[in-house]
Amino acid sequence: MKLALGVRQVQAARPVHRVPAFTTVSMALLMMSVDSTIVATALGSLQHGLGTTINWAAWTITAYALGFVLMLPISGKLSERYGRRRVFLGSVVAFTAASLCCGLAEDIYVLIALRAVQAAGGAGFTPSATGIIVDHFGDARDRAVSLFGSIFPIGAMIGPVFGGLFVTYWSWRGVFFVNVPIGLAIIAMASRYIPPDPPRANATRGGMDAPGMALLGAALLGGMLAASYLGEGHATLWSPAFVLPALVTVLALRMFFGHIARRADPFVAPRLIRGPGFGAVNLVNLSYGGITHGVVTLLPLYAANRYGIDALGAGTLLIAQGLAAIALSVIAALALRRTGHRLPLYAGASVIAVGLLLLAVEPPDGVTPYTWLAGAAFLVGAGRGAINPASRNAGLQLAPEHSSTLAALRTASLQIGAITTVSVVTAILARSPDPGGVQGWVYAVIAVLLVAALPLITRVPEHRGSW
Repeated sequence: MKLALGVRQVQAARPVHRVPAFTTVSMALLMMSVDSTIVATALGSLQHGLGTTINWAAWTITAYALGFVLMLPISGKLSERYGRRRVFLGSVVAFTAASLCCGLAEDIYVLIALRAVQAAGGAGFTPSATGIIVDHFGDARDRAVSLFGSIFPIGAMIGPVFGGLFVTYWSWRGVFFVNVPIGLAIIAMASRYIPPDPPRANATRGGMDAPGMALLGAALLGGMLAASYLGEGHATLWSPAFVLPALVTVLALRMFFGHIARRADPFVAPRLIRGPGFGAVNLVNLSYGGITHGVVTLLPLYAANRYGIDALGAGTLLIAQGLAAIALSVIAALALRRTGHRLPLYAGASVIAVGLLLLAVEPPDGVTPYTWLAGAAFLVGAGRGAINPASRNAGLQLAPEHSSTLAALRTASLQIGAITTVSVVTAILARSPDPGGVQGWVYAVIAVLLVAALPLITRVPEHRGSW
């Protein structure tokens, strides 16, 4: 009680300029989301520029995904132990420096290693930014955190556009160099507008729980490698390339949960993973957030395989769902205090399921495939936008003091769900003589599973008003 009172007193004594502070953390999140899509557009140019194979060029994306997921829980712990502002600034510095070095790289192996470093920096953005908002925005923090959901679709949409422009009129190196001036601007703004960390964030309690971090890292790495292998055309479930990392994941997870249950000051408190309220929120984020994100990622492939839509047209389908996600995220954020958490989750999940079912069926007579897919994609995007504010706030309002760790767990759930979905679906498509038709059936099955998972929402903690 005394500690919480002291934190509030420190925050009250240090007024925050909310608009520039929110702009600062939003710029970092936007830079990270742009980077998640911009590099993919430069793979061909990167391959020829460094004289490598497409497989090694693709590892620049794989290495980033691996490093990002592995560092998420660690960055959340670091934010709570050493302070959100410190971790935020350190993450931006690491990301910006790594981006500069990536642009200067002359060797594919060096570039892959630098992408892992870049991912380690990017992984710190969401946990530390969420903690900054929770610490300093008072009764406006629920709405500010909710608006994060409108930032990521913007980055995902503009990333390929800028990537195409850089590759066409400059060089693949531009997709990395573009982060440097943005990163420097964020560092300058953060130094001025983000207040010093309150004493609670700087307090050092116990150790960093190196064994817990190692076990969770091994579990995540094994799972990522197993899922990535499934995405290859020749993958088999009995191959050592799948069985060994899958076994590592299972064993490491069992040991991790046993370890954190015994330890007085664990790396991640067990209740934040599977405790009342938290477990349901994490599963909702994994299913309606992560799996849906993976489905949307494969939408251009579906448009091309089933309906023969060209690359440009297929890519613009992502814009339709992105615009819907942005609009509904803002609307849901503004209405969240009245609707509570469950209503937008039910509505958004149902709309996602309807959108997926429409994707699965062929368009009726008189409707072009592109128009039909764009409408269905818009519904999926609208559903994703509707659930974003509620899924972010539902866990945070239970334990604001652990906001960085909860934000890291949420982002990790989204990434794991998306990567697993993409890997499993592409493995299925690789074995099919009619990948377009099969992907339609996959969308229908996922829609049914999402409807079946609706009872999970009844376990999400309800809340109205600010927290």
